[in-house]
Amino acid sequence: MSTRGRARNRVRLAGMASVVALTVAGCGGGGTGGDEVASAGNGRSSAGSAKGSSSELADYIEAQRKWVGCLRDAGLDAPDPDAHGKVDLGDQSKWKRDPKALKAQETCAKLSVPVPESVEQAQQPELSKEEISKNEKYASCMQEHGAPDFPDTDDTGHFQDVTWDSTSAGAKRATRECASIIGVPSNAPTPQG
Repeated sequence: MSTRGRARNRVRLAGMASVVALTVAGCGGGGTGGDEVASAGNGRSSAGSAKGSSSELADYIEAQRKWVGCLRDAGLDAPDPDAHGKVDLGDQSKWKRDPKALKAQETCAKLSVPVPESVEQAQQPELSKEEISKNEKYASCMQEHGAPDFPDTDDTGHFQDVTWDSTSAGAKRATRECASIIGVPSNAPTPQG
């Protein structure tokens, strides 16, 4: 599968994980406060890995600042990155329709960097036992109903970052069949591929 296809599936998986997180959070399961960041990793930590993660985060934030600076130089009003390197550009549909924004994004594309895995992991919320169980049931359901390549959960209960074919007929069927597990109506639209 091409790099673009893997990236597209990562985005879809991230979107699906967001739906799961929002659905579970909306159902009122315990959890921590909304602005806390869960610790990265699998429960094992070391000073070296923490130092490496903070260095990656600092490098990522600096890269985001350069990208934002480029957007500003191109005439766009882009906000500074937050403490995790996120840049809130507001209404994305506006940015996709605005010729000036499209030109700026094209000009600054060389400065846009992917989110480092350690930063991504650090930003994942800590899941409750119920949320972990729900994700495990969802993964099993998806695999049993037509998406055998759907990712399992890792030891933190989040879906593993693997490439899977979310556009196949089996994946779409499984998504409809398993939607109720994560609190999404079975007649909700499925991702377009």
